[in-house]
Amino acid sequence: MTERLSDRVAGSSPLEAITVYFRPSVLVVILLGFSSGLPLALTGTTLSVWMTESGVNLGTIGLFSLVGLPYTLKFLWAPVVDAIDVPVLSRLLGRRRGWLLATQIALVFAILFLGFQNPSSAPFAVALGAVILAAVSATQDIVVDAFRVERLDTSEQAAGMAGYVAAYRIGMLVSGAGVIAIVAVIETMDIARDKAWMWGYVAAALCMAVGMLATFLAREPEPPARRDAAAGEGALSRVFATAYGAFAEFLSRPNAVTILLFVLLYKFSDAFAGVLTAPFVIALGFDKATYAAIVKGVGLAAALLGGFAGGALARSMSLVTCLWIGGILQMTSNLAFSAQAIIGVNVPFLTGAIIVENFCGAIGTVVFVAYLSALCGARQHTATQYALLTALTAVGRTFLASGGGFIAEATGWPLFFAITALAGIPGLMLLAYLQARRHFSGF
Repeated sequence: MTERLSDRVAGSSPLEAITVYFRPSVLVVILLGFSSGLPLALTGTTLSVWMTESGVNLGTIGLFSLVGLPYTLKFLWAPVVDAIDVPVLSRLLGRRRGWLLATQIALVFAILFLGFQNPSSAPFAVALGAVILAAVSATQDIVVDAFRVERLDTSEQAAGMAGYVAAYRIGMLVSGAGVIAIVAVIETMDIARDKAWMWGYVAAALCMAVGMLATFLAREPEPPARRDAAAGEGALSRVFATAYGAFAEFLSRPNAVTILLFVLLYKFSDAFAGVLTAPFVIALGFDKATYAAIVKGVGLAAALLGGFAGGALARSMSLVTCLWIGGILQMTSNLAFSAQAIIGVNVPFLTGAIIVENFCGAIGTVVFVAYLSALCGARQHTATQYALLTALTAVGRTFLASGGGFIAEATGWPLFFAITALAGIPGLMLLAYLQARRHFSGF
């Protein structure tokens, strides 16, 4: 990168800063952000609430975060997306759009499969369904991220990132608060709880139509230069060659290992707390309707504002300054839940805590996405490199955070959320180290 992120949009008028969100390419990316965010809560927050109501113990719920393993390992099959076309669909729609539609269709079936299971009587089937859904969702993320990086020009990147992250949060809120609210309403009709949850997941599957619409409206990005295939070279050879080129190029950069560690730990405090936020609110004594209305409903506005605030930061400040601001905010915002645990069931305080958490978390996410996008400069390896980086962030949501339930049981909620705040310190230490090594001088 030879230009600062803030320099890319220097001189933009306030009107241009607003109208950029209505450009067709940016609107498509926003819709795809919704499609990417939709499946995540179905194997996370929503599933944990379903399991809590079904009588599954807290330790098991914490371990169920391991079903998100595909988000961590998606870089292993990302080279397939860079090297191979989807039969028929890629020929009709283009390489990226063909992959988009294929994964979106698969997601509909995966969501329905999970929704027809029962956490109390068939936990292994639930685990299988959640893993399948996470794997397909991770594949969609690979394609959407590559499409976004390749399709948006430099004047659209900041707006695209802000809109994408905001829509991603909306997708999570729809499959989280939306599905939970639907289930709560259906239960008032004297319909069995398992059936109510099934219909909630059916509604989520129908929402995938948004992503499919975006795929049909999108324009295929200009294909990057691709390695000439040797005579008789098979698909598997092309995949391995693509993977080797992507990893070799990234690892040849200065401070490559430190960069990867920073990517791993920057969002860890946010993910560590997020795994058990829903069980915390329910266990504290709030009902599902309050959870849906306050935790996700009010939080939606805060997340949207935080996303656009993060976009404004990315347009006006250096990337390293934005990373410092986002990192400190997302770390300290966890302490609001420690205070909530001490205060107990208090709706106004919960509203304030959720506003703070969603606003700060959205700023950190937008800034972090900006950084990851800036790292993926090798266009022919966009999907593979971006998948590697985002997979590392998922480690915090799976392996590192999987024991959160046991820690919460041992320490109690106030101390647990204080620990999650302290978990953000290593990421900030790595940020200081990279800044001292002038890693950000080219951004």
